Amino acid sequence: MKIFVTRKIHESGINMLRKAGHKVTVYPKDEIIPRTKLLKAVKGCDAILSLLTDKINDEIFAAAGPKLIIVANFAVGFDNIDLEAAKKRNITITNTPSDKVNESVAEHTFALMLALARRITEADDFAKHGKYTGWSPTLLTGTDMHNKTMGLIGAGRIGSMAAFRGVKGFNMKLIYSDLKANKTLEKELGAKKVSQANLLKTADFISLHVPLFPSTRHLISTSEFKLMKPTAFLVNTSRGPVVDEKALLKALKNKQIAGAALDVFECEPAIDCDLRDNLELKKFSNVILTPHIASATQEARRDMSEIAAKNIIAVLKGGKPLTAAK
Repeated sequence: MKIFVTRKIHESGINMLRKAGHKVTVYPKDEIIPRTKLLKAVKGCDAILSLLTDKINDEIFAAAGPKLIIVANFAVGFDNIDLEAAKKRNITITNTPSDKVNESVAEHTFALMLALARRITEADDFAKHGKYTGWSPTLLTGTDMHNKTMGLIGAGRIGSMAAFRGVKGFNMKLIYSDLKANKTLEKELGAKKVSQANLLKTADFISLHVPLFPSTRHLISTSEFKLMKPTAFLVNTSRGPVVDEKALLKALKNKQIAGAALDVFECEPAIDCDLRDNLELKKFSNVILTPHIASATQEARRDMSEIAAKNIIAVLKGGKPLTAAK
């Protein structure tokens, strides 16, 4: 059967698809495939292996034609796909959650927390630019993480793994807000479920782990920043639009928070939505920016590739997917 992959991914998944006897075409350039080329490439496909940078909607489904039965998204999230349009056409949508991916994102999340607390990027820049002329007891003093309070907004798999690192490794206290209770976190880490408002008022490190839905867009905005302590740090490795970027800029200018670390951006791939503000987000020394690489490890990328391939192989055989998007 005919499969189109919208961008080069780890070869393990591609090899699995070809070994299963399918005809696989991969867009050869390391870039977001232009829309016109995508519409042409999917014509007559039985399956599409998409990336989170591809907008998959009814236009794509119509261009592919009636043979299309699965879109396997190479991502844990699937906000780039119109699920309702897929449902109407009886097209299966899958994603690629796995423990390896979760561990990678959790590691990156905690690395950002540490970097904020100990001012690692500031210190690196300071040393590399010849500013270090001798030790000083006041030079680039940061803050301890030991015994501080970590607040999870969203206590799913990734947030939980980050929490284990904080509690077990740094003796951090743990609070969380979520629609449902996480009894495992409560039992094993002594976590306490609180309201989001209470969490924002209390936590020293606030880490976001929610999917992007209309209800979570700008979940953190002006009123939320006003609740946070001036010594608190915000970390976002979920989806960019969860944080209101203009509100974040204002909070940083007004010193309402101590700093922020972002792996995702509201108008991604742009680092800043409003070019008229001269990319102010880049100018804060207490802001760390990484280019959506939280899951960027060899192990995670291989796993994602193979999960996407397994989903396609299963559905094209008439079976059920391993990880249906829901």
